[in-house]
Amino acid sequence: MKLAEALILRADHQTRIFQLRQRLSRSARVQEGEQPPENPQELIAELETLSAELTQLIQRINRTNSTTELRDRLLSDALAERDILRLKRETYEGVIDAATVRSDRYMRSELRLVSTINVADVQRQIDRLSRDYRELDAQIQAMNWATDLIE
Repeated sequence: MKLAEALILRADHQTRIFQLRQRLSRSARVQEGEQPPENPQELIAELETLSAELTQLIQRINRTNSTTELRDRLLSDALAERDILRLKRETYEGVIDAATVRSDRYMRSELRLVSTINVADVQRQIDRLSRDYRELDAQIQAMNWATDLIE
């Protein structure tokens, strides 16, 4: 199995566990004399099975990421770098949003708000971070489809 396939399977398991949680909640309590929509014990058994499979899958993905080389670094290090690029980009986008909010003044006595940053400079930084993110993400995705999952 390729690493990319394992990542897809991991996402599927996580979605199914989330759905099981909802189904269990709906079946956990019913009016006296009524039957639950689904058997809670069967749902719990399915949850246990999926959780065990997901644990093993995540462990294998982590082992693969921590031993696979991506150019000059480990894949796990590249993933951390990608996450930080996204975090920084989102933070700068929030700064621009805060700096560019228009507040209309109706009277001269009302407070006037001014930006404390150069929006154009910050936008250039966002553009650079976005480019770096896309390039690194493309490398990671290519490696995911080229790498076999470690047992």
